[in-house]
Amino acid sequence: MSPRSVFLSRLLGVFALLVSLSMLVQKDTIVESATMIVHDRPLLMVVGMLTLIGGLAIVLGHNVWSGGALPVVVTLFGWSILIRGSLILFLSPQAMASFFDMFHLEQLFYLYAVINLVLGLYLTYGGFRRSLPSNASTGR
Repeated sequence: MSPRSVFLSRLLGVFALLVSLSMLVQKDTIVESATMIVHDRPLLMVVGMLTLIGGLAIVLGHNVWSGGALPVVVTLFGWSILIRGSLILFLSPQAMASFFDMFHLEQLFYLYAVINLVLGLYLTYGGFRRSLPSNASTGR
């Protein structure tokens, strides 16, 4: 497995773990923040741009569709971020609000948190059980 796949699985895995734990601890704040962001078009545009650049970085740097499940999951994660950022930027405010409502965040909140937690556990475990080549881990 490539050092890039290992690094991204570690990065995305720890990120997903921390976000899901935050979700489990601060449900009301997360739901309120997400609802507020969806209805604040200027802020949503900034979030969309940041999301888009993150997704583009992963897709352009790691568009790997072979080599086992872990690299493919990293690639799918990148594509989902890229698609999410694109939708945020190009959907109208009304369409974005309808799209957000379709997911029933408040009612299915813990399901989303657990899915994120499982994904984070898988990526973190898969990334850290693999060792990086010595020159990749020292940054040389």
